Amino acid sequence: MPLDVVVVGSANLDLVATTPRLPGPGETVLGSHFAQHPGGKGLNQAVAASRSGAAVAMIGALGNDDAGRTLLAVAECERIDVSQVAIVAATPTGRAVITVDARAENSIVVIPGANELAHVDQLPAAIGPATVVLAQLEVPIATVTAAFALARAAGIRTMLNPAPAPLGSLPDELLELCDLVIPNEHEVELLGGVERLLTSGVGAVVVTRGAAGVTVTERSDDTPDRVVWSVDAFAVDPIDTTGAGDAFCGALAARLAAGDDLRDGVRYASAAGALATTVHGAVPSIPTTEAIRHVLQR
Repeated sequence: MPLDVVVVGSANLDLVATTPRLPGPGETVLGSHFAQHPGGKGLNQAVAASRSGAAVAMIGALGNDDAGRTLLAVAECERIDVSQVAIVAATPTGRAVITVDARAENSIVVIPGANELAHVDQLPAAIGPATVVLAQLEVPIATVTAAFALARAAGIRTMLNPAPAPLGSLPDELLELCDLVIPNEHEVELLGGVERLLTSGVGAVVVTRGAAGVTVTERSDDTPDRVVWSVDAFAVDPIDTTGAGDAFCGALAARLAAGDDLRDGVRYASAAGALATTVHGAVPSIPTTEAIRHVLQR
């Protein structure tokens, strides 16, 4: 069956603690709530694309443990094709330890586990036919590069959410395969800035800035000038920003696969990201296309 979006990425079990404020170095604070949620940037974005109406497949790896079985069941419930998700023995499913404070800010520690075993030998059968391939950096960069090379050869649009951003620049061989790169305002600086990404071959850089909205810079093949435009944030009352960026990326992939231009896709994705901040957790917070359309019409 033809796919709209193929997501190459991670799946984690999120362990979430809610505290009045984020602890400083060496500090212990008392929390008020604890919860476990399905997460991982790959799974979050796959769910977001599916809830926005896309036919989605995921490439990744899970441990042969209770957490892995839980996440696999979540993906299947969300109508995500998991035939290319490997189940590996003797390596636990990935985890993320998340602290959320009273201002809805968070700090996150990711333990990759099985996600590090999402290898390139899983890729060829799952990449095509598709319209968009979307990846993040919680799986090996070699896997992402291989996936994008296959996608580029097949004429499939490539989208990279470079999170977590490495210290230092990404390899040029990966960047030149990226049609879109979608960092947040902190990640783009770690990667050397917008201009560094564009001169490395990226087609457009979409920087998410939370309540400050989204800034898009597009490279023009005809002139050395850059085309820069922005979309304002949608006003909401946030309670947890976990997963907001993933909701944005998955929703954008779905709308681009459906034929929207980049401006319309970014506006739709901005509404998805805003709504995701109004619900606790990552996967639980990802909105449906009906909810997003309601915000856009309002």
